[in-house]
Amino acid sequence: MKLPVLALCLFATAAAAPLAAAQTPMDPLDARDARRIDKMEQVVRELRAIVFQGRDIGKPVVVQPAETDYQLQEVTRRLADLEQSMTRMTGDLESANRQAELAKRDAEQLRAENKSLADRLASLESRALAETVAPPDGLAGGPSSGLPAGDLFTQSRQALASGDYAAAENGFREYVDAHGETSKAPEARYWLGKALSARGAHADAAGSYIAAIRGWPSTSWAPDAVVELSRSLIALKKPADACQTLAELAKRYPKASTTVQTRAAQARSQAKCAA
Repeated sequence: MKLPVLALCLFATAAAAPLAAAQTPMDPLDARDARRIDKMEQVVRELRAIVFQGRDIGKPVVVQPAETDYQLQEVTRRLADLEQSMTRMTGDLESANRQAELAKRDAEQLRAENKSLADRLASLESRALAETVAPPDGLAGGPSSGLPAGDLFTQSRQALASGDYAAAENGFREYVDAHGETSKAPEARYWLGKALSARGAHADAAGSYIAAIRGWPSTSWAPDAVVELSRSLIALKKPADACQTLAELAKRYPKASTTVQTRAAQARSQAKCAA
């Protein structure tokens, strides 16, 4: 009876041996080898397909890497190109934003400077007119000559050219009193300022020049009137106001004649204007 029991034990041991072997985990190296074999089989299948395709169409066939690896490489390359493009675009956008911000600041500064210049010129005009003994629109002159406007203007110009400043002053005062609203009146005030400057009446002359160039007219005599105004202000010991006036000359009349620009440079030097 003992022999069958021993046989049964040996049989159970033999049956359990394959089961234990089946439950033993696979070596990692064996797993990698299995993957390599799978990949090689895939390559072989692709090569067979390529060979059969070449045989069927009778044309050369370009052999490429395994499809999955090739696609991954292509996607990686495209992503790198895209990242470079986005980096460049981001840099260009930041540069454009900086330039736009700088342009905005420059425009705001220019508007502020223009307003400041306008305010200073208005203040200068107000002070000069306030100090004028005889305002241009109410100039006190001698008795009326009764001459027509054109003749009165011509005679006054002739008196000024001949050096008869008193007669020129009276004539232009009369013209302004009688014809102060005509288109010729600003020029009459300019010539009146010339006569007053020649006689040393610098405050009255400054008022006449300011009235003449009010509105910055585009006339041949206007740039010279601005220079004469600055000279009157220098004579009145107001160099800062003279420098502001000369700065407006360069801005309002950039194409003034060489003679006017030379006299303006002399006035800037005399007033010690900043460069």
